[in-house]
Amino acid sequence: MPQFKTNQSRNKEGLTARHTVVVPDLRGLGDSARPAGGFDCATMSDDIAQLMARLGHASYTVMGEDWGAVVAYQLAARHRDHVEALVFAEALLPGFGFEDHTVLTHENVSGGMFLWHLGFYFQPDVPEMLITGHERELITYMLKDERSHPDTATADAIDEYVRCYSMPGGIRSMLAIYRAMLVDAEQNRQAARTMLDIPVLALGGDAFIGERNETQMRLLAHDVTGHVFRAGHDLAEEVPDEVADVLLPFLADRLT
Repeated sequence: MPQFKTNQSRNKEGLTARHTVVVPDLRGLGDSARPAGGFDCATMSDDIAQLMARLGHASYTVMGEDWGAVVAYQLAARHRDHVEALVFAEALLPGFGFEDHTVLTHENVSGGMFLWHLGFYFQPDVPEMLITGHERELITYMLKDERSHPDTATADAIDEYVRCYSMPGGIRSMLAIYRAMLVDAEQNRQAARTMLDIPVLALGGDAFIGERNETQMRLLAHDVTGHVFRAGHDLAEEVPDEVADVLLPFLADRLT
């Protein structure tokens, strides 16, 4: 996902005081290349594995949020010899209930989990036509609507999203990630035939996916710990200190 400044944390060093932190842009996002294809999560997880190998990291913990969490799951499933632990944050996994939230039902709407945009993004050509030139309006709405703390979607963060998505291929690549969701679902069902044998930390915001993160991971891994924050969908920006307070002990356990 694009890198940008977030709201100030009480612990300015965050994870970097004790850990090497690699924050890549997934293919098609941020300043990464925008190829014609390969936007399924298994292929994108292979991108990350190759990057980590190139950087000289033979083993590591992977953390992802939203689509990054889906990619992180595939990375853990496909590259077991290198991934020591998984942090799965605020994501619905294709093939394991994600699709249920695209349905227009009273329960989804009243619970704030009607994901109307997925069907819209799947329609060819129309989203490109309507979004192009209105990237700022869409991004601002999506970032603020899904948060309990909308003020954490700062102006500079929104500017960075707009910059990246306004570049040639930006919207096309974003839509391609969503349009690969049915492929992702089959990849996830295949991967789930072998349960993960690494520790998994499942993080959620109580105003969005919440404990569903842990519920999903318990279908896919043997050793799962869950935590739910008073937050919406974008945990790392809404409650960065609280996330660090949970994440640091989990990482420390990997080093003992």
